[in-house]
Amino acid sequence: MNLSALLKARQEAGKPVTIGLIGAGKYGTMFLAQARTTLGMHVVAVADLNVARAASQLRSSNWPAEQYAASSFEDALLSGKTYLTDSADDLIKADGIEVVIEATGDPRNGIRIALDAIAAGKHIVMVNVEADVVAGPLLAKKARQAGVVYSLAYGDQPAIVCEHVDWARACGFRVIAAGKGTRYLPRFHQSTPDTVFENLPGLIEIKDRSAINPKMFNSFVDGTKSAIEMAAIANAADLQSQTDGLVFPPASRFELSDVLRPKSEGGSLEKAGVTECVSSLARDGTTVPYNLAHGTFVVVEAAEDSSYTRDCFREYHMLPDKSGRYAALYRPIHFSGLELGISAAWAALLKQPTGAPTVFNADVVATAKRGLKKGEVLDGEGGFCVWGRQTPASVSLREGYLPLGLAHNVTLIRDVPEGQGVRWSDVDIAADDPIVRIRREMEQAFA
Repeated sequence: MNLSALLKARQEAGKPVTIGLIGAGKYGTMFLAQARTTLGMHVVAVADLNVARAASQLRSSNWPAEQYAASSFEDALLSGKTYLTDSADDLIKADGIEVVIEATGDPRNGIRIALDAIAAGKHIVMVNVEADVVAGPLLAKKARQAGVVYSLAYGDQPAIVCEHVDWARACGFRVIAAGKGTRYLPRFHQSTPDTVFENLPGLIEIKDRSAINPKMFNSFVDGTKSAIEMAAIANAADLQSQTDGLVFPPASRFELSDVLRPKSEGGSLEKAGVTECVSSLARDGTTVPYNLAHGTFVVVEAAEDSSYTRDCFREYHMLPDKSGRYAALYRPIHFSGLELGISAAWAALLKQPTGAPTVFNADVVATAKRGLKKGEVLDGEGGFCVWGRQTPASVSLREGYLPLGLAHNVTLIRDVPEGQGVRWSDVDIAADDPIVRIRREMEQAFA
């Protein structure tokens, strides 16, 4: 509750929080729109492979041209302006930048950038949750050892859900389930970039289809993004994945505590203490009234001997279930990249993350969208070949499943039936690949 005061103090001292942004896509641009008006925050540099696009994104987010006209990192630091570059490496090495924000969305680049930022002594905020679920626990451990912060990105649902879980535990509640709402039907697992626009309405409204990457947006539809985000939450908040992954039960925001309780209590959960997503669609395709399509939630349980607390659930309309044993807290929306500055401020001012993985409880495994044939080249997240299924990490390791983040530009050496997880042994992938080595190191460290 003191971030704005701390930022103001830094501004008045002439030492605003200095930030380098890598990746000027939609999420990064949303951050830039608010960073421009945030007292005590200075975006020293923006790195993007396409500098002209980065400049266009800044213009679109109402930055005056003179504000991003710095001629170098040094000029930016002295003038208070922003330097545009096509080199993420140079940004990471530049003196004077406290916080690096990784917003590329590519797991391979994300892992490399995080390691380089940590080695350079800079805090790293990972918008790139795709990278986090491949090797986040190890990256966070290396950051702690180096005395810097590795953080999930506030505004993204995983960090907000981690905040819900922290709130619940600090209040003395047991967490039964935590997660988000989304738009889901079982057939969406077969969605491809060619069919994504049939399924997007109601989840994301796009005016100009030519302005977006269908493959990226398809990951929101086919269940992959949900699996990635729920795995990130499980690993940061020490929750579990259900054996068969996410169930996506339909539920309104007022039914959360009835639907998201263990099956033994009449709910949909395999067990307590898991991550889950609720669908805004009933299985017949009709819209659930008062759904939580863009929101987040936590379902909690009062202690078994706390009849007083259970009475309070009812008295104060805390969205209790029919038994009065469980209650729910939800947030109806998230502001996405517009909230990202919170993570940068937490890292620089409080030396704390807004969520960071500490365990390896859940994985996201590449799962065949259709029957795949030997010789096919997998096209990764949101593509035509595989979708991401949340899976207990112990099961993923035991079965030798291939992490979704490594299922890009790799060739199958045997057929994989529809619905089956792709295994390491099913693909031609080099054991000495740097990202493969990092993943294997993470498995050894946290298994």
